[in-house]
Amino acid sequence: MSEESIKVAVRVRPFNQREKDRNAKLIIKMHGQSTFISDPKLSQDEAKQFSFDHSYWSHDGFTELPSGILEPSNSSSPYASQQKVFDDLGRDVIKNAFDGFNCSLFAYGQTGSGKSYSMIGYGANRGIIPIACDELFQQIEKTKNSSTRYEVGVSMMEIYNEQVRDLLTQDFPKGGLSIRQHPTSGYFYPQGLRVVPVGSYTDIEHRISEGTQNRTIAATNMNATSSRAHTLVTIYFDQFIKDVHGDTKKTSVINLVDLAGSERNSSTGATGDRLKESTNINKSLSTLGNVISALADISSGSKRKIVVPYRESVLTKLLQNALGGNSKTVMIAALSPADVNFDETLGTLRFADRVKRIKNTVVVNENPMEKLVRELKEENDRLKLLIDTGKYNLQLEIQPGMTNQDIELMRKEMEEEIRSQIQANQQILQNSKTSWDLKLKQAQSNDKQSSIPLDKKIPCLANLNEDPMLSYVICHCLNTDEITIGNRNSTICFNGLNILEHHAIIRRVNSTSHELIPGESGSKIKVNGYNLNGVTKLQHKDRILFGASHVYVYLNVLNEKESSEDLPAVITWEFAQKEIAKAKGYSLGNNLTVEQEEIQEKILSLLPLLSEINAISEELNKYRVFETVLMPISSWVGVVVKGSKIMIKMKNLLNQNVWYWDDVKFVNRSFIIKEHYQKFLDGDEEILYIAKEDDPFWEPVEDLLLGTANVFLQSLAYSLDFADEICIVDYKGLEQGRLSINLCPCSPNGKVLNEEHFVEQPEELLDKSYSFKIFMRFIEINDERYNKGLRIRYKVFNELEFSETNIICRHTVCANIKQSRIITIPHVDNNWLDFFENGCIIFQVLAVQEESKPDTGLLKMTTRDLKKIEQKQDNTNLLPVNHSNSTLPGDSKLKSELTLLHRKYTRLEQKEKRIQQLCREWETSHDYHKFYKTLSAIAFSSGTKLKTTTAAWDEHYRKLALKQRRESHVDRLGARRSSHGSVVNNSVHISSANITDINQNISQTHNQSSSAVSNFDGRSASVQQKLSQQESVNDLPMTNPKPTNKFIHTNSTTKPEKMGSEKSSTSCTIQ
Repeated sequence: MSEESIKVAVRVRPFNQREKDRNAKLIIKMHGQSTFISDPKLSQDEAKQFSFDHSYWSHDGFTELPSGILEPSNSSSPYASQQKVFDDLGRDVIKNAFDGFNCSLFAYGQTGSGKSYSMIGYGANRGIIPIACDELFQQIEKTKNSSTRYEVGVSMMEIYNEQVRDLLTQDFPKGGLSIRQHPTSGYFYPQGLRVVPVGSYTDIEHRISEGTQNRTIAATNMNATSSRAHTLVTIYFDQFIKDVHGDTKKTSVINLVDLAGSERNSSTGATGDRLKESTNINKSLSTLGNVISALADISSGSKRKIVVPYRESVLTKLLQNALGGNSKTVMIAALSPADVNFDETLGTLRFADRVKRIKNTVVVNENPMEKLVRELKEENDRLKLLIDTGKYNLQLEIQPGMTNQDIELMRKEMEEEIRSQIQANQQILQNSKTSWDLKLKQAQSNDKQSSIPLDKKIPCLANLNEDPMLSYVICHCLNTDEITIGNRNSTICFNGLNILEHHAIIRRVNSTSHELIPGESGSKIKVNGYNLNGVTKLQHKDRILFGASHVYVYLNVLNEKESSEDLPAVITWEFAQKEIAKAKGYSLGNNLTVEQEEIQEKILSLLPLLSEINAISEELNKYRVFETVLMPISSWVGVVVKGSKIMIKMKNLLNQNVWYWDDVKFVNRSFIIKEHYQKFLDGDEEILYIAKEDDPFWEPVEDLLLGTANVFLQSLAYSLDFADEICIVDYKGLEQGRLSINLCPCSPNGKVLNEEHFVEQPEELLDKSYSFKIFMRFIEINDERYNKGLRIRYKVFNELEFSETNIICRHTVCANIKQSRIITIPHVDNNWLDFFENGCIIFQVLAVQEESKPDTGLLKMTTRDLKKIEQKQDNTNLLPVNHSNSTLPGDSKLKSELTLLHRKYTRLEQKEKRIQQLCREWETSHDYHKFYKTLSAIAFSSGTKLKTTTAAWDEHYRKLALKQRRESHVDRLGARRSSHGSVVNNSVHISSANITDINQNISQTHNQSSSAVSNFDGRSASVQQKLSQQESVNDLPMTNPKPTNKFIHTNSTTKPEKMGSEKSSTSCTIQ
């Protein structure tokens, strides 16, 4: 007995094509046994360092041999090949197995990081599992002799959603295999798992291929996501050694585990979702992390009394022996090199760092055969006695507070486990009486019957899967004149969503071609992305979608020349999904920005899931339909943010209520929905009558974001007011209504400032106190469906919380809002000026929704019927496109700029007229002091008044006097006498020049304004609608904005200045 730490290695893969297209940055470096990771947001000097037993660099520095094998490009290349990884890790596994130790090797990392490549391999580059199996039988051949006999068995299972599936059989019991605990050793095992005898590496290869095929069939039929499943290949290696003392059995169990993708919870769990804890999809990995942390703490001696939570998930139960038990364990952590995956990669490194601290106690599993048989018989006798006498009740771990029902349930479970163990022991005793050669012969005979080699010249349907390892695994040969496809009594049987009993027919037209025909009305079939409505002739490499999830490619080398030359050499799942997306109207292309690339990836990943969830909604008759929408981030969060985000729109077909979910929440719900659907398929009809709070399709009603109205603030930068009717635009760019808004500079108490406070340059406002008023006058909505009420909310500058109105527009589509809010800025800085000149206030208009009772006539219809009606009425489930009645996103900004130009034009025109008048007065009266005083006042005034104010002239004269005092009295008198005439002449000359420049500026401004007006396509008429024409009046108070931080203080004005007939006013100081 010895204590040994788990051996840990990390391996980084090359950039994939998607990362190359994005020009991804490398964040991983390796030196010896150390691995360094750099945060792309920080400098390279702050890289984090981790040390492991092995750090494998497989990112670059390799070359491909003619055989397809990847090898280091030269002797100095650090590239770690598949063989290098096996030599370091796999050979120890084989050696330990021959020594009689249990061995475990598992791969950990996020989806797409290279776990399966290291474990299974791809093409000629075999992974650890196939190389280890091959090496095992080579060692058997080398060491075989008359005194030693070897027996090798293999099992293959998958853990998905806390259910265990045996992959070496096509029988999938409801709920999966039961997990039992051995009453003596305490370890867990799957009851009824098939262990198949194998006599060569070829046998193992066939069994793994068979398991992969069954895994693909199960994943397709059950709508499972392969990246969320754990695959366990177990090799049972027994050595029977004869000596003078008798036969001795040396046993080794080799567990080879390919774990599911270890995405972060924030990427896969739904933050804020009421059902986020209801899914089992991430339970295994989260529990595995807790087990690793507990074992690491125990090994370090910091927490000796901690309980390791093996029992909390199926995966950790089955890995109990590998982690903290009797096993020599190796873990390989797969790393992504791209900066976009920094958080996931850092999490993987931290996980591996904890694993390396775990220590296992290992012993050789070697016992005499007679002793083993005797112990099995004695154990069976003891277990039978426990049942007969009922003494096993004494072994129950009764906890305080347990009811009699809980205790009875525990007693039944204990009795069932004892009976299952008796049955397993009896099976072992029975197998020991059957010769190994006979068992091996039977297994090989069954394998030959099931594995018939395929003739590539025969046309066939080959499956496509999101996991490249599972694509082209299933092939249905079209070797008869007519092939029927359906969910029963068909040539090819498909199970799953939207598969009908007589779904499709493939008929042979001649010796080289086939045609595809829908089997019955309502069959959902897509060929090359488009719905199939009649007969179509199939071409080589045609992509076919049966139902919601069965994606196949038609392969026919006999008419290969007829296929399109634009098709790739190998059709992939991603290619087929892009094709479906394009057929639905999504615009997908190349040379995209990083943001566009991310959105495209999300769309392609969500579309198959949307299809499945919509199909489940139909089958369970949930009256819900889902679709993707592209929502501007600024519209959703209410502040100016660049970019868009994918949202899932869920619609209730009975009352037309709508909800928007982000993609994270939708993915989380989809797993729960699939769990419920699987229970329904397993015969649990109670799932149809669960409480609405537990139903993943149900969501409490919430206000619907109807659209936004963006009000730009350039006028405030010049201390001018702005009033207009702003279009309320939805995520598609369609106009949903209009909101009348007025922005005007004011005093802190709300008194509107006149135009005399106009400033020529926004910088004149710096370091000064400034107040402005936001006045919402009127709102009108186009669609009468939203007459249950509206709310309007917005944020100003750095506010963290919304200012929100109460409900308006009850039982009407228009209302006078009549409310204002005063914003006071103690000191205007450059941030505020930038906000005025380039920012805007986004007014979100929210429609109130109610949980109304549906029409009884609609309840008589099915979800499928209502979807057909919905599609006929509104076929707008595509990404936004240009509509003839849509409002351009820049219209509001253009109107604001146009208003500002008109104001500037008016003031320049007034200045010009006044200067011309002064010139005419100068010709008749040469009063220099009066002329100079008036001309200076005009230069400093806004131009709205023909005469200057005394204060303006006094300020100018004071500055001039201060300058003159610096000179001597004599020079001052001389300068004043000698300069009178020249000053007057120069002043007149300058004024004439100013007049010429002003004329040119006015002409340019007038042309720009006219051009801008002409671009509004006649919309100015609707903008000039008078407020008095509206009949409905709904007055309401403004909800006071809450203080958001120490710089924001809000007070209600006791006697606010009235503007029009406003109902209420609030004031707010923002620093």
